[in-house]
Amino acid sequence: MPQEDLAVTPPEWLRAVRDARDRGYTFFDWLSAVDETDREDHPGLDIVCHLIDPRPTPERDQRTALLRTRVPLGESVHSITGVFAGAAWHERETHEMFGQDFDGFVDGTGMGLRPLLLPDGFEGTPLRKSFVLASRATRPWPGGKEPGEGHSSKSPSRRRVTAPGVPGPEWGQG
Repeated sequence: MPQEDLAVTPPEWLRAVRDARDRGYTFFDWLSAVDETDREDHPGLDIVCHLIDPRPTPERDQRTALLRTRVPLGESVHSITGVFAGAAWHERETHEMFGQDFDGFVDGTGMGLRPLLLPDGFEGTPLRKSFVLASRATRPWPGGKEPGEGHSSKSPSRRRVTAPGVPGPEWGQG
């Protein structure tokens, strides 16, 4: 199945999605984000959209397109709900889990971008790399022991590496 990959700037996002639809990618599959805020060159969130051209030809069953744009933190990108109404659920989820705003979001309710999955009063963006996992702050991670721990004999130690989401030792001190 051939796939077209297209990276565009945030101002080109809506036009690129509309153009892909007009080229036959009429099936909206999904939209989400990838946290690239730790990148030294151009940090931000990658907004990614997967579209499918469902028309079969003798050479292939279908074509797919993967569109992406890197949005700097704190900036918004235009909603694609006017092109694909099914994107509303995905944009709400991306807003809630990553904190990404979508200008012109419309889902027919007039209620805008609102919580979708998390309980009322939840604070934070749980799919961002900067989000501190409270479960890792309150009890040790259940993974394997570090070399040299839990053994009676001395073995060489290695540099400790903190997994993503593990808070620093100062977290929770107050």
